[in-house]
Amino acid sequence: MTEQSQPAHHAQDSAAAPLARAEAGVPEHGDGRHEESPGAIAVTELIDREHAAAPAPEEAAAEPAAARKQSGPAQHKWWTLVGVCLGTFMLLLDVTIVNVALPDIQSALKSSFSDLQWVVDAYALTLAALLLTAGSLADNFGRRKLYVIGLTVFTVASLLCGAAQTTLMLQLSRGLQGVGGAIMFAVSLALLADAFRGKDRGVAFGIWGGVTGLATAIGPLLGGALTTGLSWRWIFFVNLPVGIAAVIIVLLRVAESRAPKARRPDWLGFAVFSVALAALVYGLIESSERSFSDTRVLAALIAAGVLLVAFVVIEIGKSEPMFDFSLFRKPTFTGGAVAAFGMSASAFALLVYFVLYLQNVLGFDALNTGLRLLVMSGGILITSAVAGRLTSHVPIRFLIGPGLLVVGVGLLLMRGLDVGTVWTHLIPGLVVIGAGVGLVNPPLASTAVGVVEPQRAGMASGINSTFRQVGIATGIALLGTLFSNRVTSEVLSRVSGDPQLKGRGSELATAVRSGAIGKVLAKAPAAARHSIEQIATGSFAAGLNLILLVAAFIAFGAGVVALATIRSKDLVNAEH
Repeated sequence: MTEQSQPAHHAQDSAAAPLARAEAGVPEHGDGRHEESPGAIAVTELIDREHAAAPAPEEAAAEPAAARKQSGPAQHKWWTLVGVCLGTFMLLLDVTIVNVALPDIQSALKSSFSDLQWVVDAYALTLAALLLTAGSLADNFGRRKLYVIGLTVFTVASLLCGAAQTTLMLQLSRGLQGVGGAIMFAVSLALLADAFRGKDRGVAFGIWGGVTGLATAIGPLLGGALTTGLSWRWIFFVNLPVGIAAVIIVLLRVAESRAPKARRPDWLGFAVFSVALAALVYGLIESSERSFSDTRVLAALIAAGVLLVAFVVIEIGKSEPMFDFSLFRKPTFTGGAVAAFGMSASAFALLVYFVLYLQNVLGFDALNTGLRLLVMSGGILITSAVAGRLTSHVPIRFLIGPGLLVVGVGLLLMRGLDVGTVWTHLIPGLVVIGAGVGLVNPPLASTAVGVVEPQRAGMASGINSTFRQVGIATGIALLGTLFSNRVTSEVLSRVSGDPQLKGRGSELATAVRSGAIGKVLAKAPAAARHSIEQIATGSFAAGLNLILLVAAFIAFGAGVVALATIRSKDLVNAEH
């Protein structure tokens, strides 16, 4: 998500091979043959070994019914695919659909800059914290049962998000969405792996992989259309019919399954890890409103450090840990985790600030913002297809490492923003970033599970996914702090040279950070409006230039680590 004899988490294990192939975009020929990377080949063997080890009919008859019930009637398997794809689409859509609605949310709920950060991070945090534990619960209590619970929680939380009347209610509801999302994400692939066998399994996971790409790509556009055409609340309400339909399908048409030797949930590890992440992100976000020397901020960051150390100690001491730190002895696994974190903390964390710039500074509505972000989404889709083919012929470190370096170059291309910048300045950078992300995602998915033996592939995949979510949460918080501090210093510096605005520096800085400069302009004397507008635009651009540079260094650092540590020889049955 120890080198031990105990079986790893079965639900995640059975999902590992399809997850690698679906996310990796492994191409399929017309005759059904797949061009597979070493990682995909390795995790494909997981399926083969499962069937090779399957008991004979007479042995199976002696097994308890709960252990034998691993797949439903053949006619129901395609309904399983429909139910899982609906849930996955809804889950991944909410990762990107919210970004373009943030300025409207800010205006409607009178949210501060840190409030907006929590709207995004509350979802990522709960998703990251619960991801590894949710699979264990499904193994013990039933995968279909947990999936329905996840769908229900996510759908109800979406209703609460859409009905939120305060920022706090929206943040709490987003956190609840993350809980439901973590359960769905952890269980969905296990349901598919249980329902499908043979060639149908490849078809099912190909469809599932297409749905994941579609949801990620159209999120900004759909969010923009709903926000502009109806209201920001509809980016959440749109989940209701999808969620209800998915619940009905799963209850009526999906078979229940459990793992015969399920491990117990690691509640202590889950609690310590969750509080540590929350304290870390809280400290980073609050530092943008206060300072790193503030007592509350220091206390949060120190508590996060202590709890993270405690989490490591707890997991190392367990015979069946939820987070197996021995995996990091493999350089390729470590490199993959760093790459996952770096990608999320740079390119994806910056999406929030791109949206704020396009809407609050350049004046685009949500729909036009979503249309412009399609430049990056298109790049991701095109190069993902290319990278899927290259994984069969090129050592994966020469895709992951250079891909991250390309992302860094794209971020640098977007710098140089100033008062007179128009949106077309962003196009080269967005295209290059999309190309880099597309190069990284396919091989990274297979690397996460390809470095371990099949019975441990589920945990390896879960840990890699956790690093992605932690990267988004901490990236948004860290970049937000740097952005806020630079905007404040820029505004104060520029105001000091304008006699008309003397003494209004703090007010203007707060307005620029929170996207409320329009209200300040409306109340300002006509003679001062041009100066205020120039100061606001220039200060916002300066803040964005800074975090683009920082994000580029994060991507470059992750790329260098990936090149240095990811080795094809570490992959199970490596061919390169």
